Amino acid sequence: MRWLKMLLVLLLCLVILFVGITFATVNEARVSIDLIFMQLPERSISLWLIAFFVSGGVCGTFLTTFAVLSLKARLSLANRKVAAITRQLEAFRSNSV
Repeated sequence: MRWLKMLLVLLLCLVILFVGITFATVNEARVSIDLIFMQLPERSISLWLIAFFVSGGVCGTFLTTFAVLSLKARLSLANRKVAAITRQLEAFRSNSV
């Protein structure tokens, strides 16, 4: 089963590589990107598209990581509160008997 998973991952990587190479060869037009504060050098449109796609993925990953870490911290705090209240409840139950 493990070799099948490895084979599928390898096949997927090869397909992505093939699509990327095909994309790069088909989109050879050279463009320069004009941002508000600067102008990027003239490169092929496929390079700019791939670069912006990857940078968007990286930014999304960072933002998601910060959101998940914040939620984990809140969950940890809530779990500590639940544990403290549970200990209090057990103490009250043992005192009343």
